[in-house]
Amino acid sequence: MSGETSHQANIGPYRLLSRLGGGTGGVHRAAGPDGRDVAIRLLPPGAAPDTVRMREVLSPYVADVLDGEAAGPRPYVVFRFVPGRPLAETVAGQGPMSGDALRRMAFGLAKALAAIHRTGLAHGELAPGTVLVVDDAPVVVDFALVEGADAADDIRAWAATVAFAATGRADATAEALPAGLASLVRAASHPDAAARPSAAELAEAAFKLDLPATAAPPTTTPSATTPSATVSSGAVGEHGSEAPAPPSGPAAPGEAPGTAAHEMAVARGWARLLAALVVVAGVGVVIMLPIAGLALTLVAVTLLRVAGTTARGWAWALGRTLLTVPYAAVFTVAVPLGLAAASAVGGKLDSLTACAFGAGAGAAVLWTAPGVSAPRRQLERMFLPVALRPRAVAAAVVGLGVLCLLAGVGAMTLTPSFSPTYGLQRTLESSMDRLQHAVNRV
Repeated sequence: MSGETSHQANIGPYRLLSRLGGGTGGVHRAAGPDGRDVAIRLLPPGAAPDTVRMREVLSPYVADVLDGEAAGPRPYVVFRFVPGRPLAETVAGQGPMSGDALRRMAFGLAKALAAIHRTGLAHGELAPGTVLVVDDAPVVVDFALVEGADAADDIRAWAATVAFAATGRADATAEALPAGLASLVRAASHPDAAARPSAAELAEAAFKLDLPATAAPPTTTPSATTPSATVSSGAVGEHGSEAPAPPSGPAAPGEAPGTAAHEMAVARGWARLLAALVVVAGVGVVIMLPIAGLALTLVAVTLLRVAGTTARGWAWALGRTLLTVPYAAVFTVAVPLGLAAASAVGGKLDSLTACAFGAGAGAAVLWTAPGVSAPRRQLERMFLPVALRPRAVAAAVVGLGVLCLLAGVGAMTLTPSFSPTYGLQRTLESSMDRLQHAVNRV
């Protein structure tokens, strides 16, 4: 451990482990309250990172932002740990990229910028030192840390970074690139910022590229000529979660049937559907097994809250879950009472079934209800890598769909089991029977 890490064992709730890289404030590998590895980028005093919008950037090509502090004397941003190598080091060790590897790099970087720009942010420092290579796919780190950054400048930085990946030279021009890529780099480097294409347009065009397998030979050592070499020297494993690499076939992961500009929006829609299927199946299980199902639901939503923020850990996650219990209890009680009242106008109501549906309503509140969105949002984030692969999302939809069907059929046809609290089962059944009798006599 060196530098500032040796003098300061903790930053906020994070325990520092080692210094990873330089740049403004430096980057430290750290452990969250739950022991999970994260990367912390320290910022100069007065910096004000917009961590709320940064956390809204969802892309396999961008490091996830988990937490941040802008109000204290030493601002910082917490990223998920990425086990990757900086682009500069990758090119230095393996040589310039070509063919499909170069196409994937150009496409992935453009998709990363498109995801960032959709939130109204800009990267501001895109360069070979802020791009990690994970399983042959780029993962962009350290975004939105520069105040006053502009999306058009990111487009020009995309051109320079892609040119470096193709040649190993920091001063490479479009003339050194294959024809199809050269035209994109020229457009992205246009002197008039308004004339440059958007990141989404670059992604769509890059996806269609057919690049030769021969790379342009480097004329200088990449790590020495890279402007961001001081950052890249310690960037290995800094940020984000592992990103799936685009396959080397004709389609990239998550590429929607329409244009690439809408790919992420489509993927997020699939992720929302998968999350909804999980919730529906979970509610069905609770209706069949009210006591055990509610206990499992409480554990599941707490674990999802822990996974969604390493900054606060178990105590915060459990506290948030416990705060929703009274909210869920209102629905758990109200639904059986409402069904009992409805039985007064005709029909016979099974007392245990009414209580089971009340438990299912309570479980639905714990998963997702107005003011309770953290578990659902974390499920969507977890499903996003799956949603980016057409075959994977198809298999997931079929599997979860069958599970939902089975849970629904079981919830509607099976007698609920309140095991292991059989005494409670008898009490509920007796109470509901008396309530129905009183209602029917009115």
